Amino acid sequence: MQLELLNMNPEELTEWAKNQGQPAFRSRQLFAWLHKGVPFSGMLNLPKDFRSRLEAECSANPVSVLETVVSRLDGTMKLLYRLGDGNVIEGVLMRYSYGCTLCLSTQVGCRMGCLFCASTLDGCVRGLTAGEMLGQIVCANTLLADEGKGEHVGNIVLMGSGEPLDNYDEVVRFLRILRHPDGLNIGMRSVSLSTCGLVPQMLRFAEEGLPVTLSLSLHAPNDEVRRRIMPVAKRYAMADVLSACRTYIEKTGRRVIIEYALIHGINADVRQASELAHVLRGMQCHVNLIPLNSVPERGLCGVSEREVRAFKEALEAAGISVTRRREMGDDIEGACGQLRRRYIRESEKEAGGGDAGCRRP
Repeated sequence: MQLELLNMNPEELTEWAKNQGQPAFRSRQLFAWLHKGVPFSGMLNLPKDFRSRLEAECSANPVSVLETVVSRLDGTMKLLYRLGDGNVIEGVLMRYSYGCTLCLSTQVGCRMGCLFCASTLDGCVRGLTAGEMLGQIVCANTLLADEGKGEHVGNIVLMGSGEPLDNYDEVVRFLRILRHPDGLNIGMRSVSLSTCGLVPQMLRFAEEGLPVTLSLSLHAPNDEVRRRIMPVAKRYAMADVLSACRTYIEKTGRRVIIEYALIHGINADVRQASELAHVLRGMQCHVNLIPLNSVPERGLCGVSEREVRAFKEALEAAGISVTRRREMGDDIEGACGQLRRRYIRESEKEAGGGDAGCRRP
């Protein structure tokens, strides 16, 4: 099995290179090349015999792009990645006026079981290594470089497949390597991490000195509704989750983003908006409303524009900062887990009955 060099921090790479008989400055050169996505053969300031050994024994990137799908609506690019063990994950490359943002995965699948998310339908196979997370960015940067527009990934959202805090150690390792000035050099204020509310890990993460933007997948105004759509709510009460958010705000000085997927008939009533405003009052936060991408396997339906507008206006009337998330990649299965799910179905050639679909009164 080849050694994944992208998984090493600079200190580890220096020690490894030293054991290969290379001086310390070689490891700095190698580290920079790896994060630029250059193959070993292109690392021309490394000795030829060292490059040959790298080719034979090591992997420059444990991730490769299997498929790309580009939205005709807004240029959003959905990426299907293949890992070294044959598993597939996905990411979404989004273009904004301020630059390119990559939504990347932290696990192969997810075990949190949220009803509205396609990522969890096949469970969690395993967590990704820090190198596999970095590799997703390196691949995206290579694709952008090939377009010749001078673009690169400048912002990261850990909101793809998986629960980041369920893969805690590798995610923290990834973040520390991510910000290294000789590598991708992406600062923590350009990173958002989404969690469904693993309270002990949230409190631990607040002590890491990594001031990323914490996004809480709340999706409910109370415990009863939350338990209906999110199994994690049976382990951690909403009051405890929001208390952990307040601790994170106090420790980092960063406001928390409250992610709220509007699901017809479950959590999108204006009375529920008022209840949500009550529990968030006084917290340094911003609510991000997300009209649900329907998940046919679960029979969950999205909401109308009228419902979105009414919910948003109710929050605003209560003094809560709120926006409606810009929908991107709707024509390319842009929501989390959808492209991977389709690939798995097609690969396994599953026979099929029809989906239950969404039926609105």
